[in-house]
Amino acid sequence: MSDLRQEWTILQNQHEQLERSGLWIKLLAFVIALVGIAVPFVAWGAVLLVAGLWLQEAIYKTFQNRLGERLLTIEQAISSGNELTPFQLHSAWEAQRPGVVGLFLEYFKNSLRPTVAFPYVFLIATTLIFLNFYQSTFAQAFGAA
Repeated sequence: MSDLRQEWTILQNQHEQLERSGLWIKLLAFVIALVGIAVPFVAWGAVLLVAGLWLQEAIYKTFQNRLGERLLTIEQAISSGNELTPFQLHSAWEAQRPGVVGLFLEYFKNSLRPTVAFPYVFLIATTLIFLNFYQSTFAQAFGAA
C-alpha cells in the first residue's frame, strides 16, 4: 500500500471515530437535559453542561473538518496522479493556521452547523421551558397561600 493510501486509511478511521464521539457527546447532553427536566433545581446546571457539551462537539467537528480537508487533498492527488508528500497533516495545517481569534471563529462556525446546533438548541430550550413551567406552577401553588 502506498504511503498516501495508508495515510488516507488512517485519517478516514480517525474521521469516523470523531463522528462517533460527536454522537456520544449528543447522547450525554440528552441524558443531562433529561435530568434537568426531571429535577428542576438542577435545571440551570444542566443547561450550562449541555452548552459546554455543545462547545466540545464544535471543537471535535473543527478537528474533524481538518482531517476531512486532508482526506480530500489525498483523494485528489491519488485520482489525478499528482505528487503529494504523505503524512503532512500537521505541517499543512500549521502553514495555514489562523491566529487565536481565527480558531475561536472556526469553533463558533462549527457550533452553528445545523447537525451540531440543532440537538443542543432543542435540549436547552426544552429544559428552560420545563424550568419555567415548574417555577410558574410552584409560584401559583405557594404564592397564593
